[in-house]
Amino acid sequence: MAEFTHGIFTAVKDVYKSNRGSILRTIVYTIGHFAIAIIVLMSIANVSFAVALTDAIVEPLANAIWYFLLDKFWASKYKS
Repeated sequence: MAEFTHGIFTAVKDVYKSNRGSILRTIVYTIGHFAIAIIVLMSIANVSFAVALTDAIVEPLANAIWYFLLDKFWASKYKS
């Protein structure tokens, strides 16, 4: 098991090294997305911080799942 875990950590480290800039920009973008969503929801919908935070996290995850399913369907119908 230790060898398997070591292999995973090595693979993640290699991916990070070769994509460091993109990963850091993605993290900053995601934090910004959460902050903007919280501010907008609290301002427009007049909801509590906890509700706004929950939506700011859950909604992008739901969109990611929707996009993945849509992409799988699309790719199965329209081969490149």
